[in-house]
Amino acid sequence: MTERVRAILTTPSHTLLLIKRIRPGVPVYWVTPGGKVETSDVTHEDALRREIKEEIAGEVEHLRLLHVLEDDEDRQHFYLVPISTWSFEDRTGPEFSQEGRGEYLLEEVPLTHEALDAVDLKPEEILPILHQALDKGLLTPAL
Repeated sequence: MTERVRAILTTPSHTLLLIKRIRPGVPVYWVTPGGKVETSDVTHEDALRREIKEEIAGEVEHLRLLHVLEDDEDRQHFYLVPISTWSFEDRTGPEFSQEGRGEYLLEEVPLTHEALDAVDLKPEEILPILHQALDKGLLTPAL
């Protein structure tokens, strides 16, 4: 089973940072930053910090596990992560330079039920979890 980590990145302006994926022949969709836990990562949290640094040149301190999704192939650990600085132009992840991977665009999505429902967020199973977290006030950044 592949271990993956994902960041629910909340900003001081009460938005959620998502990556908009545009791929040839595939409808547009959004994902949270993150990726595969590598053997060099000591913990899941270390893996997520590495992924955030690679994908958006961001630095984070506080990580809090929100939910784990599991299927036959992957176990995805979703963390609540407040973030205040990032630079999508300074990203270094290997996927950005691979031919045929399509476009990766960083977008700030307002932290509202309507805005979350307006994007095709993958995996689909995380959307109800985000709605619950929003209702409970867990998506308010505590920087």
